[in-house]
Amino acid sequence: MIVVGGREFRVAVSGRRRRLGLTVERDGSLVLRAPQGCDAERAETFLREGETWLADKLRRREDHPPAHPVREFRDGETFAYLGRAYRLQIGGEEQTTVRLVAGRMVIGKGLVRDPVAARRALIGWYRGRGQRWAQGRLQPWAARMEVREPDIVVRDVGNRWGTYRPGDGARGTMALHWALFQLPAHLVDYVIAHELAHTRISGHGADYWSLLRQAIPECEERKTELDDLGRRLWLGDFRERA
Repeated sequence: MIVVGGREFRVAVSGRRRRLGLTVERDGSLVLRAPQGCDAERAETFLREGETWLADKLRRREDHPPAHPVREFRDGETFAYLGRAYRLQIGGEEQTTVRLVAGRMVIGKGLVRDPVAARRALIGWYRGRGQRWAQGRLQPWAARMEVREPDIVVRDVGNRWGTYRPGDGARGTMALHWALFQLPAHLVDYVIAHELAHTRISGHGADYWSLLRQAIPECEERKTELDDLGRRLWLGDFRERA
């Protein structure tokens, strides 16, 4: 940790980085991403020079705070998939999985009796469907950006929508948050392209955005839309029925 200007920053060190980077996570925490060997004086100078940018970012976050909904597992509740809202329908006792049937998201009656199990089943459904969908989108974006295709997994990645880790192999691994697949497809594509750019460039400097614009010229607009819609996604919070 490092404290500058009365603010606390978590320091994440990476051997792949060449430049310093600063991010505001979805939970409001501040992360300074630094290359190995970066000294404290260089880090503090970077943070002080970025104070205006950070203050503006935090002010916009305060004006538009997260509003993640709480869901109830009952007939008629809505859950989104790739930008479309689906009504929940309670199925039979024997059904142990979640399925899309005739425009409805159907979940078994036995699962609904245990909200923890229902939550686990729904998140598992998003992970499975999201994995298959994203796998089919990876090759076209990688080809457009002329980067290698990493392995891909869908899981809970905490306060980020996606991550890329080079790992021990040549491909590396892209991880996408399961909740991401509630968003419209063009925003999921944006996150996929965003992480693919990191297979070549670790930071978010000018060269990074130049590579991303090669695939998505309107990437800044998509980022703004993601920031807006992302703060209203269901992240798994549920309300137990009385």
